[in-house]
Amino acid sequence: HLLESGGGLVHPGESHTLSCTMSSPVRTIWPMAWYRQPPGKQRELVAEIREDNAKVVDALKGRFTISRSSDKNTIYLKMNSLKPEDTAIYFCYLNLLSTDYWGQGTQVTVSS
Repeated sequence: HLLESGGGLVHPGESHTLSCTMSSPVRTIWPMAWYRQPPGKQRELVAEIREDNAKVVDALKGRFTISRSSDKNTIYLKMNSLKPEDTAIYFCYLNLLSTDYWGQGTQVTVSS
């Protein structure tokens, strides 16, 4: 259901954007989110977006932004001023009719 793209190697201080597209176009705006799993740590929420609001976890506010495309089928995670501690596998999440769906994950490595 979810196709992620945009992972890769990024230098500290740079910006980078991840995309997540639903493989089957929809007309309804479903809750979606980005999670990440740093090496050796548990998966954690990064940001979520619903029909009427979008929010980023407090620790990442001001650096990360979540948004949705006008056709409702793609969400983005814009990451600014990246730090080595942002290195993680980033996962897209969708809640569709009370069922959880996860993308396969995309690796973001922040290193000089």
